[in-house]
Amino acid sequence: MTTAAVSTDLVRSLARAGVPDVLTDAAHRSAYASDASLYRVVPQAIVRPRHDDDVLATLAVCRELGIPITARGAGTSVAGNAIGPGVILDFSRHMNKVLEVDGDARTARVQAGTVQSTLQAAARPFGLRFGPDPSTHTRCTIGGMIGNNSCGSRTLGYGRTSDNVLDLKAFTIDGENLAESKVVDALRDLIGANLAVGRTEFATFGRQVSGYAVEHLLPENGFNLTEFLVGSEGTLAVITEATVRLVADPKYRTLIVLGYPDFGTAGDVIPAILEFKPTACEGLDHRICDVVRSRRGPDAVPPLPGGTAWLMVEIAGDDSEDVRFRTEKLIDAAQAIDHLIVEDPAKAAPLWKIREDGAGLAGRAPSGLPAHAGWEDSAVPPAKIGAYLRDFDALGERHGLSMMPYGHLGDGCVHVRLDFPLDKPGGPGKFRAFLEDAADLVVSYGGSLSGEHGDGRARSELLSRMYSPAAMSLFRQIKHTFDPANLLNPGNLVDPDPVDANIRVAQARPVRTKLALAYHHDGGDFNQAVHRCTGVGKCRADTTVLGGVMCPSFLATKAEKDSTRGRARVLQEMLDGDLAPDWRSEAVHDALDLCLSCKGCASDCPTGIDMAAYKSEVLHQSFKGRARPRSHYSLGWLPRWSRLASRMPALANLMTSLPGVRGLALWFAGVDSRRSIPTFAPRTFKAGFTPVKTGKPVILFVDSFTDHFAPSIAQAAVDLLVDAGYAPRITSRKACCGLTWISTGQLDAARRILGATVDELHQAVKQGIPVVGLEPSCTGVLRQDAVELVDNDAAREVAAATKTVAELLAATPGWTPPSLEGVRVVAQPHCHHHAVMGWEADAKLLKQTGATVKRLGGCCGLAGNFGVERGHYEVSVAVAEQQLLPALAEAEEGDVFLADGFSCRTQADDLADVSGVHLVQLLADALPRK
Repeated sequence: MTTAAVSTDLVRSLARAGVPDVLTDAAHRSAYASDASLYRVVPQAIVRPRHDDDVLATLAVCRELGIPITARGAGTSVAGNAIGPGVILDFSRHMNKVLEVDGDARTARVQAGTVQSTLQAAARPFGLRFGPDPSTHTRCTIGGMIGNNSCGSRTLGYGRTSDNVLDLKAFTIDGENLAESKVVDALRDLIGANLAVGRTEFATFGRQVSGYAVEHLLPENGFNLTEFLVGSEGTLAVITEATVRLVADPKYRTLIVLGYPDFGTAGDVIPAILEFKPTACEGLDHRICDVVRSRRGPDAVPPLPGGTAWLMVEIAGDDSEDVRFRTEKLIDAAQAIDHLIVEDPAKAAPLWKIREDGAGLAGRAPSGLPAHAGWEDSAVPPAKIGAYLRDFDALGERHGLSMMPYGHLGDGCVHVRLDFPLDKPGGPGKFRAFLEDAADLVVSYGGSLSGEHGDGRARSELLSRMYSPAAMSLFRQIKHTFDPANLLNPGNLVDPDPVDANIRVAQARPVRTKLALAYHHDGGDFNQAVHRCTGVGKCRADTTVLGGVMCPSFLATKAEKDSTRGRARVLQEMLDGDLAPDWRSEAVHDALDLCLSCKGCASDCPTGIDMAAYKSEVLHQSFKGRARPRSHYSLGWLPRWSRLASRMPALANLMTSLPGVRGLALWFAGVDSRRSIPTFAPRTFKAGFTPVKTGKPVILFVDSFTDHFAPSIAQAAVDLLVDAGYAPRITSRKACCGLTWISTGQLDAARRILGATVDELHQAVKQGIPVVGLEPSCTGVLRQDAVELVDNDAAREVAAATKTVAELLAATPGWTPPSLEGVRVVAQPHCHHHAVMGWEADAKLLKQTGATVKRLGGCCGLAGNFGVERGHYEVSVAVAEQQLLPALAEAEEGDVFLADGFSCRTQADDLADVSGVHLVQLLADALPRK
């Protein structure tokens, strides 16, 4: 598909109108071309309004030029509701504030771009919360929730968004305040002429979200324009503020997990469950649990009751005896084959997290193929949900599709993604055929095409299968009353785009270039790898609240192109579109430039995106056989230069400390002048190592950073391992994991270097000798990257035998750690440690020592070569300011800064003048002196 060019009149007119934050570059347009849906519609421009005046000015320009407008929050809409061909109004960048919380009135006034969890944080001091809690609550915006009439897991207790919005500030396409607009009288007359339709076809059950919510405009319902606008998907007006209702959380919550033989049987008991007034009733199927275990290990799913399908039912209230009584009665009535009662919120959290991450985890079908949105939230009256689930399963089988259903069964709403063969010949046609049959099925049950996500591009064309011609005519007249020129979010609800038009995956071009990495989890297909991103946007969440690492650069810049999702969309554009047609495209490198290669997404993204690997591949393909940036030769070859410097370390240190020479060296190396140059050790560890003769053999992988800059860490590791009964050996002088070559995309060289190291390590591994790493990023290479890059049995065996120090000690019989009672530790887990190995073994070991540990999330911001390269300093510091620097500033005298990563220690030293220690140093120093 050819993408429309940006209108020069549009850009000039917005500038003349005083709209300052306008994006028209290829990277941003690519990033905003999709939301969490299947669809690709490239905008001409993105406007990030600062206030109402920017919104009104943009409306005036678009009205004059006839350019469509789509209002967008976090872009988590799965039906294609948040994309459009004209101007995207992104409220999440600036208009994202909680303006007022009134604890007495239990209300809050917020801007449209306010993230739901931000509102929750503002309401918490008053003992209040906003009721609707969709699974994307850490990044979805209130404006987006209003657009789609979002619900979440606790709709049974708190209602839909429409039940919790009291007032709106909204503007018509003519720039009028809707409350004072002539549109209101015209709409009142229109409804008066269509009362019979309004009274018979709408609000037939709680989750009827499809189409316009005409029931709210009926005279008997008070002609409630506010509630009517909720769920209109931005097709009628542009909302900038909302006044919402807040509720008080109950004092007591109990989670009951009920096991059933299959999902349909679980659905059959819903009417009995609802008798006990639960605040939530969610359904899980074994298919989604199986995917979680396959992705994150057998312990990722907490123990569940017997069965292959489960209902997660929450009973809540302010009277503990009443909660206990209803819980007991519910279990008696539930007809479950097994059950589990969870009263501890900490133990309930992992179960809720599986449900919360469902949209991302369901990105792979049980078949192993990519699973897609498009029919992901149909709903039927709850009394019919069991029969509907069985028929829906049968429908999938008839169409040859596999699925992982889950959802709000207490509301009759089912979430699912299916492995539509969109990338195969005729795929879009098969997608259409299924949607048409699925629409007819849900309508036969008196249901709704959408139960909370809106119709969007995925279902609007099918509304005529659900509503009568009279209702469809009413929709068109409503739209014309508000927006006669069809400029507000066209393609949705009225005069919709075809459901099989503009499907992003179906447009993807095959990658004909020989790839450097294996992409084992994607069948060797780079296309599948980058299309793993389903757009749920967890990378936009604030890790200072949520925990984890992903995505530090987005939190620093708040630019969509700098999120994991934004980068994936630009890479998809490289395969699907024409804004970034090849590896060397400016848009591709613009999007990847601020990727820290922290690998946080590899563990934190529920779909398993590994942007660090994709960045390495792009750099490899872009510069293969060509001159590279200077930093690729300096920082990318750092182990090589370090070996050279180790021959004359004093001279090397002198030369890099002389003011004139130092500045020239930094410039030549492509390093920011504000960065320090590490001091080379007088003697490398390997040069002075004396083999240990007694004990169990273990290979201590001494990386280049430790060997040349911090040999004391390696010596501490030897002391610690000897204490645990090991006889450490080390690798040869030239053994290197190739990390710096990998991060700079020099993958042919990395393969040779890493391949030689794997061969050397494999000789020991074949004898049953484990490998223990010290530098987390290098350990991560042996554990993960080697399998993708070297791609042979030796690499896989070395990966399986490689451990962190904490993992090795945890598996050492009879060894107990030294006491660290009274020691306060501020710990910065390295990003690769978090993402590849996990930090749980370290946390457990520190707990055994008796130390008090404050564990930081996020990234330190240096991230290998990223933070020292020219052009990255400001973002590197901004990332450090998210968690690391505040924690160091708040630390008390005597606190120990624990950081296994060379980058983390360097960043703390550079920016806060704080020295860090490695875990082995902390433990070895506490060993009893012999």
